[in-house]
Amino acid sequence: MFSTFGSILALLCGTAFLLAGSGLHGLLLPLRGQEEGFSTTVLGLLGTAWAVGFVAGCFFAPRLVRRVGHVRAFGAFAASGAIIALLTGMLISEYVWIALRILTGFVMAGAFMIVESWLNERSSNENRGTVFGLYMMVTYASIMGGQLTVAGGDVSTATLFMLAGILFCLSLIPTAVSTAVTPRPLAEVKLDLPGLYRTSPVAFAACLLIGVANGAWGTLGAVYGARAGISTAEIALMMSFVVVAGAVFQLPAGRISDRTDRRYVLAGGAAGAALFAVLIVLIAPRSGTMILIMTALYGALAYILYSIAVAHANDHAPAEDFVKVSGGLLLLYGFGTMAGPLIAAPLMDYVSAEGIFLATAWAHITLAAYAVLRISRRAPVPIEEREAFKTLPSERAVTPNAVMLDPRSDPETEDDAQSTL
Repeated sequence: MFSTFGSILALLCGTAFLLAGSGLHGLLLPLRGQEEGFSTTVLGLLGTAWAVGFVAGCFFAPRLVRRVGHVRAFGAFAASGAIIALLTGMLISEYVWIALRILTGFVMAGAFMIVESWLNERSSNENRGTVFGLYMMVTYASIMGGQLTVAGGDVSTATLFMLAGILFCLSLIPTAVSTAVTPRPLAEVKLDLPGLYRTSPVAFAACLLIGVANGAWGTLGAVYGARAGISTAEIALMMSFVVVAGAVFQLPAGRISDRTDRRYVLAGGAAGAALFAVLIVLIAPRSGTMILIMTALYGALAYILYSIAVAHANDHAPAEDFVKVSGGLLLLYGFGTMAGPLIAAPLMDYVSAEGIFLATAWAHITLAAYAVLRISRRAPVPIEEREAFKTLPSERAVTPNAVMLDPRSDPETEDDAQSTL
């Protein structure tokens, strides 16, 4: 076992440090911004800026990688992440933070694409599923670990910013000393929106709307927790529980979708997430325990939707188009995360802290209604002709390159598919 996966352990270790730093920094900024008196709109723009930079990085970072090579490019991206983390601790300015957040998204996209392409080339048809599973485990555990680190520090000092910088620097070491063979140059990413819509109108709309809801929560959830009066430790737990609950419930929800029209599960999950969001608005809990429970229940439904939407799209796509369709939907999700914070921020200002859930409820109700509408317009794919459901992260910590690690991808056609996303 060790001999099989020993060559990727260094890459996974570097990824763990990188994601921990990103998780810590991403949660720290809205909490410190809240303390500094930044407006909700500005805090929302931090999330939008990150998403803009991340999507831009998916398109343009491969050019830098092809020019200087994987090791040098990864070093530049990780070092830039560390510099940015330190600068945000030194320069407490909303405009500086927004500009730096765009750069953070860009360099993280580049770093993730390098790691994912490296892991893909170190995988074979026999172990691809295991490598993909390990990468997903590292992704969830590292982001959660980084977020929980906030609970042990003081957001009003520069210490946590320095710790984020240290984690980014630590991600350099395993990759720099690794003996893994440098992978082939990254292909440029192109997005075929008309083709994605023709493949599955429901998945097309779903990934945009899920991005809106998850982008709003991922950016402003910590602000909601602070305004609801819970402690920093409880905020860190809340942000982690929401994503973990969704990860845990992906598999049972996916298995149900394997046995019925996936659009029913998509509509039901979206409606359920909207219901819990509305309940939070109406009840407006202020107990830490109650908030943790209610937001986890919300996350258990909200964070299953992306995987089901991608599975539904691939039911209607030829097997050789798996990478193109899944990668394209991931970029659509990224576009949605740009809009989510901008929709939620005004609602939090003019309604209450719970206004964030009005934004997510709108996105989920719209998704449920559209899925029900499409059920009457298009017959489902017969169960025996579908691929079995696989869990996928609906987080912005993976790029279209991660799709090629999925065991459903076809290594013989992935190069052509990647270049036509």
